[in-house]
Amino acid sequence: MGTTNKQKGKVPGKIEGLFIEYAQSHQNTTNVLIHWICVPLITFSLLGLVWMIPFPHISWLGSMNGFVNWASFLIAFVIYYYLQLSPTLSYGMLFVIGIFSFFIVQLEYWEAAGGLPVWMVCAIIFVLSWIGQFIGHKIEGKKPSFLTDLKFLLIGPIWLLSKLYRKLKIPY
Repeated sequence: MGTTNKQKGKVPGKIEGLFIEYAQSHQNTTNVLIHWICVPLITFSLLGLVWMIPFPHISWLGSMNGFVNWASFLIAFVIYYYLQLSPTLSYGMLFVIGIFSFFIVQLEYWEAAGGLPVWMVCAIIFVLSWIGQFIGHKIEGKKPSFLTDLKFLLIGPIWLLSKLYRKLKIPY
């Protein structure tokens, strides 16, 4: 619910505490803008890279074999973690991951038609996006939050989503 807990003098919930801590190294508007571009791209590319790790063929899955992969387990873990912090944000992230998954499948079709391998496209996006992130933090003058605690790698995407929720007045 944004800053309403703070305004009422209440102690912020766990997710708000994480957002406050994360926001400390994300005050510069240029850095925040870079994060709006690079965090979703990193999330997408990481999902795509994990998606491309060979997964054993399981006969009883039938036609669903291509859709159950290592990324399925990553998605389950991440959504479970988000669910513990905020059910509403976890649903939003599940929707975003669904969109990312659609585009990863499109990249698979492109690869099958002679395009670049999905892993290569995702690796390029991943590297370029991290370069952008570090440029943003250089501009900010503060090190990235995840260097202090790795959980902030998971907080970045929902921090951005929470900003969108606030604009749309969606409680989380």
